[in-house]
Amino acid sequence: MDLNYTAAEQKFRDELRAWLADHAPQDWTGRKAPGRSMEEHFAYLRAWQKRVYEGGWAGISWPRQCGGRGATVIEQVIFTEEMARASAPPLANVLGLALIGPTIIAHGTAAQKERFLTKILSAEEIWCQGFSEPNAGSDLASLLTEARPDGSDFIVNGQKVWTSYGWAADWCELVVRTDPAAPKHKGLTVLLIDMRSPGVEVRPLRQMTGESEFNEVFFRDVRVPAANVLGAVNNGWNVALGTLMHERATLGAGLHIVYSRQFQRLVKLAHSIDRNGAPAARDPVVRQKLAQIYAEIEIMRLNQMRSISRISQSGAPGPEGSIQKIFWSELNQRFQQVAQEVLGPFAQLEKGSEFAFDDGQWAYSYLRARGNTIEAGTSEIQRNIIGHFVLGLPRSY
Repeated sequence: MDLNYTAAEQKFRDELRAWLADHAPQDWTGRKAPGRSMEEHFAYLRAWQKRVYEGGWAGISWPRQCGGRGATVIEQVIFTEEMARASAPPLANVLGLALIGPTIIAHGTAAQKERFLTKILSAEEIWCQGFSEPNAGSDLASLLTEARPDGSDFIVNGQKVWTSYGWAADWCELVVRTDPAAPKHKGLTVLLIDMRSPGVEVRPLRQMTGESEFNEVFFRDVRVPAANVLGAVNNGWNVALGTLMHERATLGAGLHIVYSRQFQRLVKLAHSIDRNGAPAARDPVVRQKLAQIYAEIEIMRLNQMRSISRISQSGAPGPEGSIQKIFWSELNQRFQQVAQEVLGPFAQLEKGSEFAFDDGQWAYSYLRARGNTIEAGTSEIQRNIIGHFVLGLPRSY
């Protein structure tokens, strides 16, 4: 594909860049500010998304009739890259904007679109995904959370785990089993469930970073109106698959800019750190490892463009998104390992230590990177998808 911007795309970029220059917060540090609670931090991001929405930039890829700008795939990439270049905060309702909103647009009724879409864009209502379970993570179709019909409602019982933003969510896209006698992929249904419903319990899962980004969610006799079925009853696998394809295609977008900035900072630090009586940047082993990371970040950028080319041709993300998911997640782990080797023992010091590099950001990034190859589908599952759907190899069981 032609990687040069058209006149219309350049106009879009310039307009967005100017808007960000005028409106992006100047006090954003890229992570939770000292002394600010998780709730205060999220309220900050929520207020930022409302400002983005009011400026007409939230959900830019959504159709205009659904509140978006009808942006092209290239314009979506421009948006992500310009946000990263401006060091703008992330949007609070990331799952609603990138995954669940597009799924509602594709499969929802007119009433569901009218009820939910605007509040997703404005961050008035935050969304989470109720997909993984303790015994159904990589093999999602083995899930056991059940929904039993009861008049005009469904009664939901079960448990979900690794639920991002569960603690902050107002609504959840929940995959449940509605026909236990059907083959496992055939008896699933997607429900839109109010997280404030009686019987919903959210518990934090503490990570080794000290944060609780994820939660486990329990459902005990939770009533959900049948009108909240997304798509058709027992066709939930196809609905959920659409959400997962959006997740894998979009999750790494713009990360090459983030990684490039981190890399530039690491190179600068390598020039100031002593290694055997000379700057670490002069050590041939260090130089080789840094060169390898530089090359892989560029490969990541080109892989992203390949994924974009695929979406431009087909109009929808495909299994090739799994290639990018594997690459960026494993690259970040290699990158953070190299950073620890270059920076030495002080890189392990966390936020609050006077001797920590960049207020503990490198220690945090190293610990957080461990989850990259698990979230949004493990690397093992992504390789199975690539092998079967991209390379045409026999399915792995």
